[in-house]
Amino acid sequence: MTASDYRGTVKRIVIAGGIGAGKSAVADHLRDLGFSVVDADDVAHDVTSPGSPTLSALVDAFGSAVLDAESSLDRAFVAEVVFHDASALRRLNAITHGPIGIEIVRRLDEAEGGAVFAAIPLFRPEHRAAFSLDAAWSVQVSPETAIRRLIDGRGFSEADARARLANQMSNDERAALVDRVLWNEGTLDELYAELDAALDAAGLSRG
Repeated sequence: MTASDYRGTVKRIVIAGGIGAGKSAVADHLRDLGFSVVDADDVAHDVTSPGSPTLSALVDAFGSAVLDAESSLDRAFVAEVVFHDASALRRLNAITHGPIGIEIVRRLDEAEGGAVFAAIPLFRPEHRAAFSLDAAWSVQVSPETAIRRLIDGRGFSEADARARLANQMSNDERAALVDRVLWNEGTLDELYAELDAALDAAGLSRG
């Protein structure tokens, strides 16, 4: 199937998912189908690129240690700092969330086709109005599955993987905020089948 196999008015749908859940796999498959996807991670990279006002604000707040040898944002260093320091995380969010949100909205506004999807790690109720959403979906797995994938696929230690999950919203909390949950406990083909069903249910039916 491709995006041309779907029909309907332009819709805006969020794809949310915690670490290890498979949000990127869903986003990649949507792109393969021909849909527009606005990825919050890509947006974050762009708004903190060298010379950007956001990167300058981060250097002002945290010092030049946040820069790597090429004067780009050292994301691994920043992630390690904010993971262990809640006040640093609040400062980071205060600086970056506004510019990221503005750029996501700009890209959503420019998108064409039957639907545009915004892939974001954390969905909050205020995103519905901020992004003018038609729906919010969440990709979810059990904590143990997420931990196994982080260890096997991304080289996390078990302790680090468990700590990262412990600092995120639970599955129950996330499910209560969204309109549909896509479970990703099986194969990619099974996940894609769930996605196809969700597209159909959203009125993006195959022609």
